Parts: sequence; C-alpha cells; structure tokens
Amino acid sequence: MALLDVGVMFAAIAVAGAVANRLGQSVIPFYILVGMALGEYVLGRVPLPAVGTVHVPETEFIALGAELGIVFLLFFLGLEFNLDRLLARRSEIGTAGTIDLANFGVGLVLGWLVFGAFLPAFLLAGIVYISSSAVITKSLIDLGWIANDEAEPLLGTLVYEDLFIAVYLAVASALVLGGGDVAAAATDVGIAVGFILVLLGLVRFGTPAFDRLVATDNKEFVALRTIGTVVFIAGAALALGVSEAVAAFFTGMAFSATDYVHEIETLLEPVRDTFAAVFFFWIGLVTDPGLFGDVAALVALAVVVTTPTKLVTGYFAGRAFDLDVRRSTRVGLGMTTRGEFSLIIATIAASGATAGTFDPAVAATINAFAVGYVLVMAILGTTLMGHSEPFERAAVSWLGREAPAGGDPKPGE
Repeated sequence: MALLDVGVMFAAIAVAGAVANRLGQSVIPFYILVGMALGEYVLGRVPLPAVGTVHVPETEFIALGAELGIVFLLFFLGLEFNLDRLLARRSEIGTAGTIDLANFGVGLVLGWLVFGAFLPAFLLAGIVYISSSAVITKSLIDLGWIANDEAEPLLGTLVYEDLFIAVYLAVASALVLGGGDVAAAATDVGIAVGFILVLLGLVRFGTPAFDRLVATDNKEFVALRTIGTVVFIAGAALALGVSEAVAAFFTGMAFSATDYVHEIETLLEPVRDTFAAVFFFWIGLVTDPGLFGDVAALVALAVVVTTPTKLVTGYFAGRAFDLDVRRSTRVGLGMTTRGEFSLIIATIAASGATAGTFDPAVAATINAFAVGYVLVMAILGTTLMGHSEPFERAAVSWLGREAPAGGDPKPGE
C-alpha cells in the first residue's frame, strides 16, 4: 500500500501542476491544496461505498521526501549566491536584513496583544517574520526572475533571515522545552553558532576540496557525490539541532565556487523540482482545514497587519541595493510569502505541549494559526509575484519613475 500511496501522490502532483500551468498560476498553492484534499482531514473524512474511508497517509517516505525538498531548494539557493558575492554585498544585505527585522517586532507586539505573555508572542513573532526561502526560490525560478536584479536583494534578505532563524530556532526550542529557562538555551545556541561558523569556514576554504570531489566526466558520479555531500551535511546539522535548510544553503555556496556549478544545476534540477513538489504536497497533507475556523480572525488580522509591513520593508530592501521603484516593488511582493520555517516554529509549541512545558491550548492555537497563515500567505505571495505588473505600475505612479543601476524590467523580465 505504501507504494500505491506514493503513486497516488505523484499522480496528483502531476495533475495539479498541469492545471496550474494551464491557468498560468504558480504550482505551489496547487500542490498544497491537492495535498490537503487527499489527506486524512478531507478525503479521510469522506465515507465511500464498500471501502469506508481512504486517504493518502503521511508515510515515512513522504515526510522524508518533504525534508529533502527543503534541502535541495536551499542548496540551489546557495548555488546562486556564493560567498564572494555575499561578502561583496554585505553592507547592502546587512541594511536590507535589519530593515526586515521590523517584521519580527510587529509580530512580537501582535503576539503580546493576543496572548498577553512573552513566550507565545515570541513564537508568533517568528512565524510572521520569516519569509519562505523554499517558496520564494521556487517562484523566482518559475517566473524567470532568478537572473534579474531583484533576485539579489530577495536572496540577500533571505540569507539574513536564515542566519537569524538558525539562532532563533535554538533559542525558541530551549525556552519552550525548558519551560522558559533562558540559561538553558545557552548550550543550544552555542552549538548552532559553532556549526554555522564551521560551515562558513567550509565555504571559505573548502572550494578546492569540493572541486576535486566532482572533478569527473561521469555525470552519474557528479550527481551522486553532490547529493551525498549536501544530504550528509544537512543531516549532521539536524542531528546537532541546527536547521538542515541553513546547512544546505551553505553547502550550495561551497559548490557555487567550483568549476562544475552549471553541470550540477543541470543534473540536479529535476531532483530539486521533484522533492520540492513533495514538500508542498506534504504541507497540505498534514493540514487540517477544520482548525481554521477557531483561528480565522487571528489569521485575518495577521494577514492584514503583516502583508503591508513586508511589502514596505521589502521595498526598502530593494532600495538598499540601489534598485529602481519597479524592481524594489517586486522585492516587496516576493517577501510576503511565508512557508516552511513558520511551520517548523509551530511544531516547537506542539513539542512543548507534549513535554508538559507549554500550555497545550496555546500550542494548539499557535499550530492552527501557523498552518492557516502559511497557506494564505503562500497563495497570496506567489500570486502577487506572478501578477506583479499592476503593483509595479501603481508604485511608479505613486512614487515616481527612476532609473538607477538596476533599470526598469524589460518585457518578460
């Protein structure tokens, strides 16, 4: 039955992708929705004649495939953003990322007003702050923006967020599982920061070793050695309590400086897209739409409050990279998308409730909120990116036309 479940999943993903392509929409929301439709919370609640109820379960393969989807998406993000480029634009990235941190503050205030306590507010702040590296990267590729000027501030801000969230996740986990003990977080934070520094050293000094690793004319060996390296490093990071996504990103940066980067991209692009589809399907599969009713008002409030703040901070992030009004507007539209990290933060609350260190009722509210919020923002963000032209024209009309280094996008850019 497990093989049949996987077959149904891939068939459903293929159909959803075809429908999205026919409608000219991003495939991401369609993957999420088809996963939700086939899961235990929708199809699993529909009694069928003679067979009772059937649905696609969250098998170990699907859960692991979803994790690999995150790893490969972030690995490809690293391939597009090597260390020399990162260091060359560190001032702009630092400025853009610091501006973007305003969204964390907004989330903290919103969480305090809703829950009246620091720890739930701290978790909600992380959920609404972190944009989705996976969804945004996929959208950049699908829309052909990855080679455009607006990709650099988008990717740069995501780098800043990913570094921030690596430390945040360690702190949040220690606080929730330790019942709010700040001192207990010190060891976990130290491990996370130490691992990140090791990865930075690997990126900075490991290029010759990575070059030799893939120095072969055999394409099969190039693919296997690259996959083996990135998955091993990501798995080691996760075992130490560090985000596998962050580790995959840095591994991609290490490979980006090799002479084989274009061959790696060509060989592994289908692998990335396959597991990325599984990841988005999995998001829908584990989502219970019945939970949305209890948190609908909170989700609506968060969407109304945090969408404009991401648009504004994203716009100024583009300006920090000296982009014009149109391209800066694209940056703002892209940054509105939330996804995988928000869901990971929600699981911290659930883990705390299981361990008896966090209020179960509050944990359930946070989890339901995160799922509803991510679904809305994933659809909203990808839709805004896919239909950016009216917003670009409105921004130019309101803020005036300029032509700095980036220049206006040409048709199709």
